[in-house]
Amino acid sequence: MAHAPLFQPGKFGDIQIANRIVMAPLTRSRSTPGDNLQTSLHATYYAQRASGGLLISEATQISDEGQGYAWTPGIFTDAQIDHWQPVTKAVHDAGGKIVCQLWHVGAISHNVFQDGQPPVSASAWTPKGEAFVGDLHPDGPTLPHPQARALRLDEIPRLIEDYRHAAECAKRAGFDGVEVHGANGYLIDQFLRSSVNNRDDQYGGSVENRIRLLVEAVDAAISVWGAGRVGVRLSPQGGPGGSHDDDPRTLYVAAARALSGKGLAYLHVIRPNDFTSDGNGKTEAAQLMAEMKAAFGGPFIANGDFGAAEAAEWVGDHRADAIAFGRSYLANPDLPERIAQDGPYNDADPATFYGGGAEGYTDYPTLPNTYRKAG
Repeated sequence: MAHAPLFQPGKFGDIQIANRIVMAPLTRSRSTPGDNLQTSLHATYYAQRASGGLLISEATQISDEGQGYAWTPGIFTDAQIDHWQPVTKAVHDAGGKIVCQLWHVGAISHNVFQDGQPPVSASAWTPKGEAFVGDLHPDGPTLPHPQARALRLDEIPRLIEDYRHAAECAKRAGFDGVEVHGANGYLIDQFLRSSVNNRDDQYGGSVENRIRLLVEAVDAAISVWGAGRVGVRLSPQGGPGGSHDDDPRTLYVAAARALSGKGLAYLHVIRPNDFTSDGNGKTEAAQLMAEMKAAFGGPFIANGDFGAAEAAEWVGDHRADAIAFGRSYLANPDLPERIAQDGPYNDADPATFYGGGAEGYTDYPTLPNTYRKAG
């Protein structure tokens, strides 16, 4: 079998995994307009990919306030729970495991998602770039991000409750656990990063204070699931909006250390790649990831444009316990089988990444069919 280290079974906290191939969270913007519900198409999509050791759901907002892109799913209403249940059942019926990624975008949003009000963030901040609003605004499908307002101190308990409530909803929906999204420049990362967070209360200033929201959100999820079914995603580099930290090594190692000792299922860390940043700095990132892995001390998932050979090398060398694949998993629903025989691989079609229906979503062929090339 090609790339044998990726096919060892293992355990992430209380989640038993059949192999070390993880499906990364992939926003596809195919939920129903308005209610942000999943459909039978989503059940097919995830079930097709269930041979991975663990599937991480597309980023799923914890509240109306947490939304920043058109047609992304939620996990905070009874209807959303009901529509996720056939998805999780389809994955389980296919022999897979799936966790729900809990998401609040913070400032990476637009007023159209906020009942006309500004988005929220750690501090007043206007992200670079544009929000994908689809057909929700006559000037769409993209619009510049407006300035976000700082969350008031008295609003933060409500925010933490939103994380707890979403974790409870994910449990009712049949997931195997949750992943707290603390990466990619979204709300928790906005609190972490010095370029955004200029608060002067207990959530700003020192590294310890800037980590506080992350830890509280994780503890809220643990209160529902127990630590062994809660993972966390962090990304020292990259992400929308142009945020950064002046000393990412100190910050993200401290964040990993703050999460250690809780018995979490895993820590999921993204290195620079051509999709999330300029792709440079992989050597420096590998060292930082090694320090984060050591500081965390538990199961560690690496992510960031890995090919099969490099992924097997990282797992074989114990630099990671599993590798999360994104675009390659998008285009290859049977990715583990393809890795096992060293290809061939379908190419992903960027034109169908966001929005639409089955095309570029559930119609990628599986082996032994002739694999398709995009374009």
